[in-house]
Amino acid sequence: MNDTYLKTAFQNWMRRKKKPNGEPYKPNTITAYTNTLRKDTAKLGIENIPSDLFNITSFNEFNDVYHTIKSAPNFKEIDLSNGNGAYSKGLEHYLQFLKEQEEPSCWIFQGNPKYYDVINAVNDLDIITWAVNQYPKQIKKDDKAYIWLSGSEGGIIATGTILCNPETKDPVSDDPYYRTDTPNKGPYLAVDIQIERKLTESIVKRTTLLADERTKRMEILTYPGATNFRVTKDEDTIIESIISGNYKQIASAPSPVSAPSSDKKRYWMYAPGEGSRFWDEFYNKGIMGMGWEEIGDLKSFPTKDAVKTKMKEIYGMEYSYKNAGHATWQFANEMKIGDVIFVKKGIKKIIGRGVVTSDYFFDESREEYNNIRNVRWTHKGEWDHEGKIVLKTLTDITPYTDYCKKLEDLLTDASDENIIPDDELSHYESYTEEDFLSEVYMTKEKYNTLKNLLLKKKNLILLGAPGVGKTFAAERLAYSIMGEKDTSRVLTVQFHQSYSYEDFIMGYRPSEKGFSLSSGPFYQFCKDAEPDDREYFFIIDEINRGNLSKIFGELLMLIENDKRGKELRLLYSDEQFSVPKNVYIIGMMNTADRSLAMIDYALRRRFAFFEFEPAFESEGFKKYQARIANIKFDRLIETVITLNSEISEDASLGSGFRIGHSYFSTNDGIDDEWISEVVEYELIPLLKEYWFDELSKVEYWTGNLRGAVRD
Repeated sequence: MNDTYLKTAFQNWMRRKKKPNGEPYKPNTITAYTNTLRKDTAKLGIENIPSDLFNITSFNEFNDVYHTIKSAPNFKEIDLSNGNGAYSKGLEHYLQFLKEQEEPSCWIFQGNPKYYDVINAVNDLDIITWAVNQYPKQIKKDDKAYIWLSGSEGGIIATGTILCNPETKDPVSDDPYYRTDTPNKGPYLAVDIQIERKLTESIVKRTTLLADERTKRMEILTYPGATNFRVTKDEDTIIESIISGNYKQIASAPSPVSAPSSDKKRYWMYAPGEGSRFWDEFYNKGIMGMGWEEIGDLKSFPTKDAVKTKMKEIYGMEYSYKNAGHATWQFANEMKIGDVIFVKKGIKKIIGRGVVTSDYFFDESREEYNNIRNVRWTHKGEWDHEGKIVLKTLTDITPYTDYCKKLEDLLTDASDENIIPDDELSHYESYTEEDFLSEVYMTKEKYNTLKNLLLKKKNLILLGAPGVGKTFAAERLAYSIMGEKDTSRVLTVQFHQSYSYEDFIMGYRPSEKGFSLSSGPFYQFCKDAEPDDREYFFIIDEINRGNLSKIFGELLMLIENDKRGKELRLLYSDEQFSVPKNVYIIGMMNTADRSLAMIDYALRRRFAFFEFEPAFESEGFKKYQARIANIKFDRLIETVITLNSEISEDASLGSGFRIGHSYFSTNDGIDDEWISEVVEYELIPLLKEYWFDELSKVEYWTGNLRGAVRD
């Protein structure tokens, strides 16, 4: 390893290394070790020792230097000057790093079957040559090697031993295993590998490694864009156990997925005081509490920043109070009745569960932890938590749906007789057909047509110009069919050009420690609906922005109304899956979106289509207009109706580009300023986009709109 500068290699090694308690080293700690190894030795004044220790790359050489440094008379002074002994700790880590560098290491060498016939090469050859494009100074003769087949169904297909240090080799132009032109046009760095075990009939699959907590962060899984990768000793042990048949999986921790609607029940992880010291009291009294009582009633603060400012005044200016301010704000303002609380003790135990039953209040009678909510505790006990629990006092874990389900299952398995069904605490405001017609400007006949289309076809697309109220109507349509505003049975997502099957159904997503298989919102929504007889509504905004064939994948067939309940095997899991009959899909499409292709014909037969039009002439909008009773507003609406007629007759636009009534619908008070802002900042910019190449039309209609709202 001579002539090698090892700063980056050491930092990468430190990032993979764990503390005795299992936690990773923080980036600022690694930086502190790196800086002290580069600079502090010069302060000792020892001759013949480089000031930057990363230039020493031999374990034996550094071992001698290490003892010389430790014996220096001013070593302790220099070490203490860092405040935390970073110098001595950095020296110890670097010594261990160099020792591991010189021990036989383990590597993975990756081959892409599109360019190289990896399977047949492994089966036919005893020695195989492989390119090296990273770690050229660390790879050594006699190191262990795994051969990896890339691709979703790939994995380890052979093991062997490296026969030489990386060396320059000439490309073999007539290599029979190349499936394209020789990728290396000139000399390249490579090693020869003696193949010892061929596993092409029993591949160690990448999906198996991704699904295990101990291997899901392997370099080849987290950054696969190279030919060769390091394998740690622990990872090597797991791989060998899989090959030998002695493997016992430790399931990968869940990864975050899309957060559900803010109206839905949320899940929280909570610590009842340091060391959970208030738990027994809180459980017996049916409450949960937060500290920071010196700042007073949390409801007296209008913003989160105001909370943090008060904390700085009382507790000192040296901290940002970012986490404390966030947690107290959430406790007082974001937590809701019906939310679920999981109670933790330390980072390894769950000790309770409950459901919030009151709004926040400040209890002045308590000596401490005066910030209170009432809770109906459903569980009390002690359950082992797989992996570490988040450290903060209060954490919203709702976005981690798989994790929340795992916690619910953990406590359900305890067969606690006092479990209270959450549904008993859920009460929703009723919502009728009359409510729909009072909010959505539509005739009763059109509403019945719309409702029947959805119930019959199960898949409906609402299309129309921007501003005709498609999204608003979709949610209200769902509520009117359910008979209540049950937000737990309605979920809205928005498609975009990059949206994929992995985002929507199931796929591998990055987590804090690598990648793991996680379910998407549609998969989870169907699972929630499956045991229920009531209707569930999945709403997709901007549905034509996504590639539906790509997003739905094999489920494209299952969403058809006559295919509901039939099962297919999912792409990423060995699971038979069906779309329940009680799931209804409502999509929205802007007909004025000229940059996007219309929905393809293969999908048209799976959806019914209902066009929304501007509702200025509807009875509902006229009543709304009469309540406003504003002359300028009336003149503006008349002008827009005339403008829409011209837009409809324009050959380059058409009726799909008309201006919708939602531009003029608001719960705020309508005054001259509001009307003027709609004209200047919404309507006129829209016309400039519509007629960007016909400035005379823009000028004409700009004048008409401004004239309508002048005194």
